[in-house]
Amino acid sequence: MEYYNYIKALHLIFVITWFAGLFYIPRLFIYHIEAAQKPEPENHILTRQLKLMTKRLWYIITWPSAILASLFAFWLLFINPAWLKMDWMLVKLGFVLLLYLYHGKCHLIFKELQRDVIKWNSNQMRMWNEVSTLILFAVVFLVIVKDAVNWIYGVVGIFLLAGMLMLGIKVYKRLRSKNPEL
Repeated sequence: MEYYNYIKALHLIFVITWFAGLFYIPRLFIYHIEAAQKPEPENHILTRQLKLMTKRLWYIITWPSAILASLFAFWLLFINPAWLKMDWMLVKLGFVLLLYLYHGKCHLIFKELQRDVIKWNSNQMRMWNEVSTLILFAVVFLVIVKDAVNWIYGVVGIFLLAGMLMLGIKVYKRLRSKNPEL
């Protein structure tokens, strides 16, 4: 068991880098969507650079981090299978499944944007960007508090957080309409 803390540390490191990728990739999507609306040659130059940045982030950081975070998580569960009998862990694994669904949808959006297929506007993408934040809050609180019975209060809190994030996006949109440099 002397290596347990090393495995746990590696799991946490790759969870952090996975979330970093999931936080940044929608920002790049937003920039790509907005660049597509610019006149030539700015459109072409920005879009080409954003495609390259997105591809590197996705395949060099985000995907490897997701895989490594999961491998270390499975290893931790193998070492301590009793966790699978704990309610908080089962709820956490449900949120991890949601995170993988989010990751999968981001991958589909990534593939579309690489082909110059734009189905989202920048405001929709700003809201989509907050989904990973909500999942992060849920998982961190579950892991720290370890109480799946009261997770309903946490879900209410997450919805309140989502409301605050949406309000923040609307305020930002208003400020940006008055000052496009924001």
